[in-house]
Amino acid sequence: MSDSQVLRDSLVVKACHRTLSLESGPLIMGVVNVTPDSFYDGGRFGDPGAAVEHAARLIEEGADLLDIGAESSRPGSDPIAPEEELRRLLPVVKRLGRRVSVPLSVDTTKAAVAERALDEGATLINDITALRGDPHMGALVAKTGAGVVLMHMQGNPKTMQQAPRYADVIGEVARFLADRMRAALDIGMDPKQILLDPGIGFGKNLDHNLAILAHLEAFVTLGRPILVGVSRKAFIGQVLDRPVEDRLLGTAAAVALAVFQGARVLRVHDVAAMRDVVRMAEAIKRTANSQSE
Repeated sequence: MSDSQVLRDSLVVKACHRTLSLESGPLIMGVVNVTPDSFYDGGRFGDPGAAVEHAARLIEEGADLLDIGAESSRPGSDPIAPEEELRRLLPVVKRLGRRVSVPLSVDTTKAAVAERALDEGATLINDITALRGDPHMGALVAKTGAGVVLMHMQGNPKTMQQAPRYADVIGEVARFLADRMRAALDIGMDPKQILLDPGIGFGKNLDHNLAILAHLEAFVTLGRPILVGVSRKAFIGQVLDRPVEDRLLGTAAAVALAVFQGARVLRVHDVAAMRDVVRMAEAIKRTANSQSE
């Protein structure tokens, strides 16, 4: 296979019956939290009707896909039962599956939750455990052909920010993602189903997060699209000394750098603003690449 074919394949994601192309530029993944305790918008969209209206607004603002989460993974959070997760999640997925045309991703670590969501129209699973949290998740994704995000996390949400340590954060995260990708392929997944996420804020301190953003190309070389989630996270507040509601401009800077470094999917709360940031950063990047050829 030629290098150009490898590059083209790395810009395609298969998600059930859908094919997502990233060749024309990075995609914006809008966040829809239906939780009472997420770090930024917890409780605002717990009502299914409010969540669906919020999702519709994100699409109007330019979201290319939506990521729906019913269990918070903020630092210090406790897991919830699958039944509670489904109670929060399914009414929203059902309504959106009938109403919107953009792909739906579900942020879950549980195969039982993922299976019900896929039955109701979701096509992608965003698994912060990279298939380690539930022994049945990998087989489900392989069988259904769903897209899957494999994310790096040191520890678990309850404990992950209690003094995370690395000898070489870039090398360790890259090796982890490569290993999880191999594990996914070994159980029968098509490589085109896979996206990779270095897990900004998941078991990383400020220096770790900044290093990952500064060296994102180390993950791009793994050959699958890189998803980056920096939106309003604590490391931005640490740098700027800003509360979560005042981190829009810090998020914009981090998103722009991520695009320039090769991120292909940006998971964000503020779709309209970040759509402009992504378009501008991508235009500069394309010009820089064309002039260096």
